[in-house]
Amino acid sequence: MGANLPELQFTPLDDIPERVSITRQAFLDHKTRDVEFRLMQLRKLYWAIKDHGEQIIDACTQDLNKPIFETETAEIGYLLNDIVFMTRNLHTWVKDEKAPDIDFMFKFFNPKIRKDPLGCVLVIGAFNFPFQLTLGPVIGAIAAGNTVVIKPSETTPRCAAVMQKIVERLDPSCYQIIQGAIPETQALLAERWDKIFFTGSANVGRIVSKAAAPHLTPVILELGGINPAIVSRKANPRLVARRLLWGKVFNAGQLCTSQNYILVERPLLSSVVTEFKKAYKEFYPNGARFSTDLSRIVNKDHFRRLRLMLENTHGKVVMGGMMDEEELFIEPTVVLVNSIDDSLCSQESFGPFIPILPVDSLDEAIELANGLMSTPLNLHPFGNKADVEHILRSTRSGGASCNDGALHMPNLPFGGVGESGHGAYRGRASFDVWVHRRPITSSPSWLERILSVRYPPYAGKLSGYKATALLKPDFDRGGRKLRCGWIRFILTLGGGSVKAGAVRGIVAAVLYFIFETLARRRSGLRI
Repeated sequence: MGANLPELQFTPLDDIPERVSITRQAFLDHKTRDVEFRLMQLRKLYWAIKDHGEQIIDACTQDLNKPIFETETAEIGYLLNDIVFMTRNLHTWVKDEKAPDIDFMFKFFNPKIRKDPLGCVLVIGAFNFPFQLTLGPVIGAIAAGNTVVIKPSETTPRCAAVMQKIVERLDPSCYQIIQGAIPETQALLAERWDKIFFTGSANVGRIVSKAAAPHLTPVILELGGINPAIVSRKANPRLVARRLLWGKVFNAGQLCTSQNYILVERPLLSSVVTEFKKAYKEFYPNGARFSTDLSRIVNKDHFRRLRLMLENTHGKVVMGGMMDEEELFIEPTVVLVNSIDDSLCSQESFGPFIPILPVDSLDEAIELANGLMSTPLNLHPFGNKADVEHILRSTRSGGASCNDGALHMPNLPFGGVGESGHGAYRGRASFDVWVHRRPITSSPSWLERILSVRYPPYAGKLSGYKATALLKPDFDRGGRKLRCGWIRFILTLGGGSVKAGAVRGIVAAVLYFIFETLARRRSGLRI
């Protein structure tokens, strides 16, 4: 272990309720409401990450043998950029929004939407990108004004220990870190939360959701998925191979957005396989095993799971296949399979396996992909514009990287759908996911005469409602769009009958007269 790396110490189980209580009380005391307080915490987090950069690199090297380039870009650089993006935009995001699509009559109620923090929240991180996938959601939670309890993955213990040193730079009454494994996580899930953010497997995601159910706690689930790459015969085989190989060597394929399998139209199959071999030689001229640019599998359990998948395949290995359990090394491996039910396709590998299944048409590929998992986290369609659009229209997924591998823009919302999770974060979405959009109206007293129409007795009031408030459809009984609807909309000041439009006009004129009179009186008083 590196001399400068702290040891991971699990949090005593008896301490967990008290630590959660501290953060909850800090929220109830409105400590995080002040925007300047939030900004200061984000700035402290920025410099804490910056100051611990060498330890982050050392921890990622020891836990995952992660290349320095990948740690600098996907861990440190990602988080630093995210914090700067938040601090630059936070004052704008926290402002009240004017409510959209409000009828003219109700604009006098000053309808607006306020972004309120949710409360005390829990973030449970993942091992594959231990800093990005744990502190990334935390950045948004801090910006939104929540207090946060953070649970890093124990699978990367050195990263978890360094993360604790980073979080300790923040206000301890608002931001706590809990270390541990299953017992500590269970103790956390037994507490009451205002939201839980979990990144990990679908199986554990179900456990988290079940634990949250008694308190009706909302849960954001960022899960994996059996992501398909669908390659049209019109695709560029060189780009297909280079971009999809990159998605399977970046972090040794321990990446939830990379493809799990590839469906290739048969005429392009030979070219794609040839280009994979060429790309492999370009990426690793001396072989992947002796390269410093390939991560290792996180531990022996995951290594053995992957080895068993390869042993059970009925496909043919055409590239790679070398393994070393002592080094936790698995070579990027291309396998030609003959069924979507093959062991390498039917379950998420989370490793450097690249199974390829030839198909006779795009429609066959789409049918196979939808049948295996209809809601993957990501989709990788390759081809010309028409083919890509056909694939997109015929499938569902959390996101889609068209003509590319695991690429995702840093500030683009990221999240799954269906079995791959729900809820999105990153960029502006990292703020939005942690706030309650609270609609607020203010009823002026001078409108009481008009508003009294809502009070009993109701006799004689329904006809007035129908004449003034009921919108007239712009379609007939057959569902056909009526022509000249926009002309009627203008003439009736918002739709409905001519009578309704006239009434709206009269009301608007009266209100305008009242406002003008009040404004003149106030102006006269000031003079």
